[in-house]
Amino acid sequence: MNKKVKAISRLLMEVNSPSQQIEAIIEKYHGWRGERLSQLRTLIKKTDPAMVEEVKWKKPSNPSGVPVWSHQGIVCIGEGLKNAVRLTFPKGAQVKDPKKLFNTRLASKTVRAIDFHEEDTIDEGALKNLILEAVKLNLLKAPR
Repeated sequence: MNKKVKAISRLLMEVNSPSQQIEAIIEKYHGWRGERLSQLRTLIKKTDPAMVEEVKWKKPSNPSGVPVWSHQGIVCIGEGLKNAVRLTFPKGAQVKDPKKLFNTRLASKTVRAIDFHEEDTIDEGALKNLILEAVKLNLLKAPR
């Protein structure tokens, strides 16, 4: 491949980068849900600068996919619901939650989630701790 073709390929990849896709997903939620998802995204990235943004599970019923934040495995997934913004932790049942932030998917043996409603405030310190605990779980189980 010549330099010009490589540059164009790189540009096309950047245009559709996961970060840009997540920005587009956030923009499609008008009002408080988009603002909340954006706020959560900022907190997640600030908590762990090594966090990788991805978009997964694109399908005809959800062609944009779902924002995912990973660090040697999925840490959490963000979704806009009708009346809430949900942050799902696939290994949440193993994460210590002393502040009891998890408020949904509590019966699951693996997953835990937090539904944020319009009037809710975010306990940033407690959420940062959950994120760091989830990252720690991934790092402990990551192949060496």
